[in-house]
Amino acid sequence: MNASTDDERTALVRVPVEKWDADQHMICEDDVAEEVPVALEYNGISHAVMLASPYDLEDFALGFSLSEGILKDKSELYDCEVVPGCEGIQVQMRIATERFVTLKDKRRNMTGRTGCGLCGAETLEQAIRHPQATVGQAMFSAQQIYAGMKAMKSQQRLQKHTGATHAAAWMNLDGSVDLVREDVGRHNALDKLIGAMADDKRDFTQGAALITSRASYEMVQKSATLGIGFLAAISAPTSLAIKLAEETNVTLIGFVRDQSHVVYAQAHRLIRESK
Repeated sequence: MNASTDDERTALVRVPVEKWDADQHMICEDDVAEEVPVALEYNGISHAVMLASPYDLEDFALGFSLSEGILKDKSELYDCEVVPGCEGIQVQMRIATERFVTLKDKRRNMTGRTGCGLCGAETLEQAIRHPQATVGQAMFSAQQIYAGMKAMKSQQRLQKHTGATHAAAWMNLDGSVDLVREDVGRHNALDKLIGAMADDKRDFTQGAALITSRASYEMVQKSATLGIGFLAAISAPTSLAIKLAEETNVTLIGFVRDQSHVVYAQAHRLIRESK
């Protein structure tokens, strides 16, 4: 399900502004995207503090845990509680002991991940993970990708209000888009989508992820970690993202517009349409 009206209200702040249009001047109010610190805690220990939109945080916590390799499966998350506070929000998770022991061995401080995918990594080994190659063979035509992007845009409620949020959407095998998540951070939006899909027990190999941002290395890394084999972005990829997509068998498409796109890696999942 998409964000409810109540969820949208918690992610918006109305502020006084001055609007100028040529020589026209107006004093009014405007809706801006809410951004708050969100602390992710595992078994009572704080692991990361992120800047995020304050809704769909259960999805965010589960998706982050899976895409970062902290959990291998949703079943290893025993409990998740969102606790608002004066300075931000705590998401308190209780996870399987085995996973928590492994996490403690790899602990790092990743404050501010919305701006830099590798912030807080202490070693190159921590920063550059190499997921297994994806095996999904979901294929899509260019027209399905274009239509999917339009469908995602039509469901970006917070973006329509604020112009300040990213989105990640899931496109099913038939080309339909019925699951969209938004956040001020592009990584967070994808994590929220991953969490929502895991909670709904969806098959990550049977579809494509669509994103409204550039395709950074970490976006490919998160996708590959979950077995998503098709990633399409509105903007450009980076060289490291392309390298990882080739390594992990992820079809990577960028610069998706109304009737154009660029394929950067693993073009075999793109259906060639006869003219």
